[in-house]
Amino acid sequence: MAASYISVPRDLTKVKSKIVFNLTKRQLICFSVAALFGVPTFFLIKHVAATTAAAMGMMVVMMPFFFLAMYEKNGQYLEVILGHLIKATFIRPKQRPYKTDNNYSALERFEKAQKEVDKIVQASIEREEKRSGHAKASD
Repeated sequence: MAASYISVPRDLTKVKSKIVFNLTKRQLICFSVAALFGVPTFFLIKHVAATTAAAMGMMVVMMPFFFLAMYEKNGQYLEVILGHLIKATFIRPKQRPYKTDNNYSALERFEKAQKEVDKIVQASIEREEKRSGHAKASD
């Protein structure tokens, strides 16, 4: 009796449920949107140019949707990777200085702030004593 083998991936997190035509829900949605934009583009360009040019225009319009459906690297889809690229290139500063914050420097800052607070409180107490001293002297 011949034994049949089924390949099981080592990492089960990479297994995705297929819906129709062995495509995932994401792929079906992206391909549908690509067809929604690509087919009318083909017919609009066909009225103006040759069929070959219309087919090329349709491919140009549909290609970004195909990339959104199919491209995945390290478990991240294309829009996530593009978002990271845009943040790193345009939004975040180019030079990020290396700053450390150890416990000793945090304690030093706390002690310095505490001394300033104590000085302000002491000055406030002295002003109140002067005011109350003037008020008793005028009575």
